[in-house]
Amino acid sequence: MADVRVICAIGRRGQLGLDGRLPWEGNPGREYKADVARFFDLTRGHVLIAGPRTIASFPDWARPERTLVAVRSSDEPEEVIGRFPGRVIFIGGGPPVWSAYARFVMHWDVTKLPYDGEADRYLDPAWLTAG
Repeated sequence: MADVRVICAIGRRGQLGLDGRLPWEGNPGREYKADVARFFDLTRGHVLIAGPRTIASFPDWARPERTLVAVRSSDEPEEVIGRFPGRVIFIGGGPPVWSAYARFVMHWDVTKLPYDGEADRYLDPAWLTAG
């Protein structure tokens, strides 16, 4: 059985995204840089399942260090997860993917950042108890 996890960051009010990006993307603050570095460190050597836009946004230097899997809404989560028995799998890509995969997630690693601006996507607390 795979070890399915989520690692994500949210703003003060649960903000996740804005116009298909992280609302704080490019912020030079120490907390933001540390969060990005932690994400790349924790996912190294593991599987990352996410939507096509998230996978496409991955920097070239980080690609060889993890198994990247782009999923679509037509993919069956059980089948996708089943391809990686015994592996640690991180689910990324935001609300649509988390809604589909939340029931399989064993651990949510959520970092709260000091961002308090606009967003059009928010963390749904129901995901945290879907398993």
